Amino acid sequence: MENLDITVLRQLLQWRRQGRRALLATVIRTWGSSPRPVGSIMALCETGAVVGSVSGGCIEDDLIYRYRRHADAQAATATHDIPDGPPERVKYGVSADEAHRFGLPCGGTLELMLEFNPDPAVLAALVQALGEGRLMLRCTDLASGQVTVAPCERPEALSDDGQILRNTFGPEYRMLLIGAGQLAEYLSTMAVFCGFSVTVCDPREEYRGGWNVPAAQLVTGMPDDVVREFAVDRRTCVIALTHDPKLDDLALLEALDTEAFYVGAIGSRRNNEARRARMIEHFDQTDESLATMRGPIGIYIGSKMPSEIAVSIMAEVLAVKNGVALPRDTQVGPAKDRIQPRDDQPDAPVCFTGTRGT
Repeated sequence: MENLDITVLRQLLQWRRQGRRALLATVIRTWGSSPRPVGSIMALCETGAVVGSVSGGCIEDDLIYRYRRHADAQAATATHDIPDGPPERVKYGVSADEAHRFGLPCGGTLELMLEFNPDPAVLAALVQALGEGRLMLRCTDLASGQVTVAPCERPEALSDDGQILRNTFGPEYRMLLIGAGQLAEYLSTMAVFCGFSVTVCDPREEYRGGWNVPAAQLVTGMPDDVVREFAVDRRTCVIALTHDPKLDDLALLEALDTEAFYVGAIGSRRNNEARRARMIEHFDQTDESLATMRGPIGIYIGSKMPSEIAVSIMAEVLAVKNGVALPRDTQVGPAKDRIQPRDDQPDAPVCFTGTRGT
C-alpha cells in the first residue's frame, strides 16, 4: 500500500492523461475539530470518481453533487462539469447547521483550495520524483493556476499567503525491520496497512523460510550493511527484533547515525540496559549518543502475544511519526517500573517472537 498522497496524484495523472477533466482539492485551513489535517488532498474526476479524502465523506459528496448539478443544468450548451480557470477557495462548516450537515465535529470549519484540470506534464514530473524517493515542493500560483514543482531539503508545513499555495509532498514512509520472526510478520502487515513501505532483513535462512507477508520486501544481507545501503532518511524507521546482539546492535548503531525518525529494539528492560552497556563499552558510545534509541519499544497496553505487541509498537511509531508526545506513563519501561518492579518480579527469558517487548 503506497503513500495516500502518491495514490491520489497518480490517479489524477491517469485521468488527465486520458483527457478527462478533474480537480485537486487541498485542505488549506481548519478551525476547531477537523476530520483531516491541513495538507490532505483528494481528486475528483468528471465521471464522479473520487480518490483521497478531505473529510469523512460528506464534503466529497457535496463536491460531486455541485459539479454534477452544474453539468446537468448546462447540458444544452455542452458545458463541462469541471470548469477551467484559476483555483477557488471554498469553506465548509461556517455555521453550526453546515457543520452538522457536513459531519464536521464540534462545529469545525474546513477551507479547501480547488485546482481545476492540473497540467498532466507537471503532475507526471511530480509523481516520478516521488516514486524515486525525493521530497518535493509544489507551488501553485493562485491567480493563474500555474504550478511548479522542485526538490526540497526538508518537509515544510503547507503555506498560503494569498498569492502562492505551497505544499510539500514526500515519498512513502519506510520501515526497516531486522529479523523475520512472527512479530515481524504482524508488525510489517500493520505497517503496510498504514501506508509504509516495509523491508525485512534477516540473514538467517531458518527464519526466512516461513516468511509470509508478500507486501514486505525480504532481504538477506547482514543488517548493518543493509542499513548503510538503505539510504535511511527522516521518513524511515528502523526496528530490531531478533534479540541477537550480532544482528541487532550493529544495525542500530548504523541507524543512529542517520536521520531516521524512529530507531528502536525489542527486549525487556534488562536486555535494553545490557545493550546500551555493550554499546558504551565496546563501540565508544555515550548516553548522549544513544539518547534517541528507543527500548523497550511500544506503548504499555499489557500485551503478551506477538500480535498485541505489534499493535503496541505500531502505535508508538505512528505517534512519533505524527509528532505526538506520549505521556511517560504510556512508555513500556516506566509503566513496568511502576507496576512491576524488577526486584520483585525479575524479567523472564526472552523468546524469539519478542513477546517480552511490551
